[in-house]
Amino acid sequence: MTTKLILDTDIGGDIDDAICLAYLLMQPECDLLGITTVTGEPEKRAALASVLCEAAGKDIPIYPGLDQPILGEQRQRVAEQAVALPRWPHRSLFPRGEAVEFLRRTIRAHPGEITLLTIGPLTNVGLLFALDREIPHLLKEVVMMGGVYLRWEPGLEWNVSLDTVAASIVFGSPVPVRAIGLDVTLQVNMPADEVRRRFTAPILRPVLDFAEVWFEEQPAITFHDPLAGAAIFDPAPAGSEDAICRFEPGLVTVDLATEPGRTVFTLGQAGARHAVAIEVQPERFFDHYFRVVTGAGSAPPA
Repeated sequence: MTTKLILDTDIGGDIDDAICLAYLLMQPECDLLGITTVTGEPEKRAALASVLCEAAGKDIPIYPGLDQPILGEQRQRVAEQAVALPRWPHRSLFPRGEAVEFLRRTIRAHPGEITLLTIGPLTNVGLLFALDREIPHLLKEVVMMGGVYLRWEPGLEWNVSLDTVAASIVFGSPVPVRAIGLDVTLQVNMPADEVRRRFTAPILRPVLDFAEVWFEEQPAITFHDPLAGAAIFDPAPAGSEDAICRFEPGLVTVDLATEPGRTVFTLGQAGARHAVAIEVQPERFFDHYFRVVTGAGSAPPA
């Protein structure tokens, strides 16, 4: 069976969004119903997403979303990787002002079936939940890359801190949430030279081009967002020693006053609707990821 999924992304900043979308497009168990973009220059972000959809030969609905947080100033104004757009076939016309309505309409059409994968600031989703209080009850789950849960050394995480109000709305809603935090994703890295050597699959060619923009400032890639995507389709049974990520149940709250954007995780809360990744096996992740994007399937390594 396939999993119905909607992706909400700020593709165009950190390269890991594009790496995640490439995985979803090649994952045979993923029924990608649509893509919404968020933060500054959402139309350019939509165009970047369309490059990968074109490369995969898939006609996926793409809706540019909100370019400002619910409260406060936008700190992610530019989609840097958009400089690569002239080199790749892409769409340039998108519905405007319809991302939240697309989410609402699509989730209502498939009650209890859709996984919402959020790999950017939660502005679109927070506004959706605020406008339609029934939507959290109609989702199968939210899987997000966001927050810091096990240790505080990494500091504030970007996706949560860019719109703390939206993040608080999502965690405060009745929807089940699985969160993969910065303290776990930072363990999954690849230096630039290895990326260039391994990104040979057709779907990864435009991603590698986007990555060269990233490498102008960074010497490596951290696979934050692809780890969240892979956690949805991990072929290992949940909780097994072969799982890419191990999750623990609990309750997450978002600090809005003392240290805005800090995520507080209470482990083992009774009746918890949240689960947080507490361990990752990087090599199992990479084996799984490259099996999928190269078309070798989603089976675990032998």
